[in-house]
Amino acid sequence: MTKLPRKRLTETLLKKIAVYGLGTAGVCAALVGCNGGPSKLEAPSYNPSAAAAKAMEIYDKDGDGFVAGAELEQAPGLKAAIKNLDKDGDGKVSEQEIADRVAIWQKMNIGLMSFGCEVTLDGAPLNGATITFEPEGFLEGVLQEASDVTSMGGTAAPTIPKEKRPTDDTPPGIQVGLYKVKITAGDGSGSIPTKYNTETILGQEVSKDDPSILNNKVRFSLTTK
Repeated sequence: MTKLPRKRLTETLLKKIAVYGLGTAGVCAALVGCNGGPSKLEAPSYNPSAAAAKAMEIYDKDGDGFVAGAELEQAPGLKAAIKNLDKDGDGKVSEQEIADRVAIWQKMNIGLMSFGCEVTLDGAPLNGATITFEPEGFLEGVLQEASDVTSMGGTAAPTIPKEKRPTDDTPPGIQVGLYKVKITAGDGSGSIPTKYNTETILGQEVSKDDPSILNNKVRFSLTTK
């Protein structure tokens, strides 16, 4: 039987695990840096205070010191992570709450995570669509964009493109942080509404303590109406 090179074998294994949801949240972190495997990956260079200040500059349009209401609608990554961010339960996100959350990612010290997600359109699995995880504006330059194409079953495992990974033996995966999620039709037909791509309302926090990732339930249920 032909043996796959170690790099290809690791990447293939991680991809399959992510797509089929077999304990995905910790798999990439466990394999990265193992003896005989790829070299240990550095976590992104988070700066909690600088990131939080930039977030307020981008999203706090009325200058009241909070991202809330209509402002949250323009920051789908923040909105998706509201339960992890809004510790005082006031329905708003403050600069300090953002800084505290970024500090938690920093302490996790994770190079990459690998997980699977499911995409449906009007209840049916969406095949051949490109799903892109785009870092929220205040994390641009810190996080890399990640993407994948959905299978016939509507599954995908977002990953940083090979040409943008730090080393040749870097396995597939995505960095910890907040993302806007954009989903586009593979045939260019425009059958997916703009609220899921150019004007996306979709967001996702990538973190080992995010409930949807922990429970293998990263799902995007799209509708044409």
